[in-house]
Amino acid sequence: MAPIAVTAGTGDLEGLGDTLQAAFWDDPVMSWILPDEASRSRRLARMFMVMLRGHYLPMHTVWTTADVAGAALWAPPGHAKIPTTRILRHAPDLVRALGRHSVRALLALDHVDRQHPHQPPHWYLGVLGTSPAHQGKGIGSALLGPVLERCDREGLSAYLESSKESNLAFYGRQGFEVTGEIQLPFGGPRVWAMWREPRSR
Repeated sequence: MAPIAVTAGTGDLEGLGDTLQAAFWDDPVMSWILPDEASRSRRLARMFMVMLRGHYLPMHTVWTTADVAGAALWAPPGHAKIPTTRILRHAPDLVRALGRHSVRALLALDHVDRQHPHQPPHWYLGVLGTSPAHQGKGIGSALLGPVLERCDREGLSAYLESSKESNLAFYGRQGFEVTGEIQLPFGGPRVWAMWREPRSR
């Protein structure tokens, strides 16, 4: 049976954190931010839970599956950037999650944010991940579906940054095109900026 996307709630928080830490354990950017493999899973789970609790879940724009096998964290037009006041409010939780790597993570996030297009209005895919045991089963496409269908219906674009070159083909099949490369500071890896125009119905 094809995966079905459902809107995530606060009751899914721990499950989402666990799924996303597994999905991003070998991610080039996350491996660079958190080089210690022994603590990476724990720190990633905490980091994603801070992001979810502090920004995405309150907007009701997180999609998952009934078994929380994957997650798509979207931000609607005008809400891609996390407000400074909210970052400061959740800074202690983020520092507990990332430890001495917090500064590197925040500087990398700021560097990527400064490359973010402001116009035209668009949905922003902040995070998409599927647990390794469930990859290749269409979950990623299903989780993108609700927002991409809305974009097509309302004539809105979508934007993301991919941290894995191997994912570019997947996003290309969803209608995204590479618009540039962003080199992270301090010798960090690169990420690919991707844009999607709405498809005519």
